[in-house]
Amino acid sequence: MYSMSSEIFIVYARLSKLSVAELVYYMKNKKPVEIICKICTHKMSSLGAKLLVNSLRKLSYSQARHIHRTLPMSTKKWNIGKINHVAMATPDIEKATSLFRDVLGAKVSEKHPQPEHGVYTVFVELGDTKIELLNPLGDKSPIQNFLDKNKSGGMHHICIEVDNIEEAMKDLKSKKIRLLSDEAKIGAHGKPVVFLHPKDCNGVLVELEQQ
Repeated sequence: MYSMSSEIFIVYARLSKLSVAELVYYMKNKKPVEIICKICTHKMSSLGAKLLVNSLRKLSYSQARHIHRTLPMSTKKWNIGKINHVAMATPDIEKATSLFRDVLGAKVSEKHPQPEHGVYTVFVELGDTKIELLNPLGDKSPIQNFLDKNKSGGMHHICIEVDNIEEAMKDLKSKKIRLLSDEAKIGAHGKPVVFLHPKDCNGVLVELEQQ
């Protein structure tokens, strides 16, 4: 029933986060192409916005309304972001810090105690991401068992940002992903964090951090 141009139109309408009906409204009310492109370019390239407008011109209002009514509606209330840091457990945090600071020339933070998590942390700045160095704090540190099995240390977990950690936790629970705590805790950056069970994440301990 619909041409390839209408299929392209649907894709770009989704990318622009405007409904098909809204975009049709802009066109029917003779909004300049430049305005529609500006509206759309916050989620797509200017070329993509122009393709969207060209596809829109080939649809009648009734076609656009039909497409809009049949589009699946997303109910997801959270989104995953970038990797915030990769954490490495080390039996000697001063030696590990020296490697990154004095040998590799990276910018590193001071060592900070995180008593709620049972670790000392040092952050190594690497552009828009970081390496977190972990060392046990206290007799019941959660990383001590890891270091007992890995005498030289190693990668402990990865931390990924999310835009709504509470909704992420609810959603992941409903999908049978086990969380290591019932509530998010305040992490090293002063933001809520939660850990996901490694057996449900391809063998990797995953930390989610509120953006």
